[in-house]
Amino acid sequence: MAKNIVASNAKLVITQTKSVIGGKQNQRDTLRSLGLKRMHHTVVRDADAVTVGMVNKVQHLVTVEEAK
Repeated sequence: MAKNIVASNAKLVITQTKSVIGGKQNQRDTLRSLGLKRMHHTVVRDADAVTVGMVNKVQHLVTVEEAK
């Protein structure tokens, strides 16, 4: 598993890598709140406390990189 992400001034590139089929409703809602709509969809978000908390909640469904 990926390490926990911490809040900072950076930008995060978040990509959904696994399906939410059969997953819990709160995980589906979290991915939707992040702006992810389907597998391999990518969004760029600020690494604020709210976003970091959501990413850590569904870290098994997404990959996270720091934007360049």
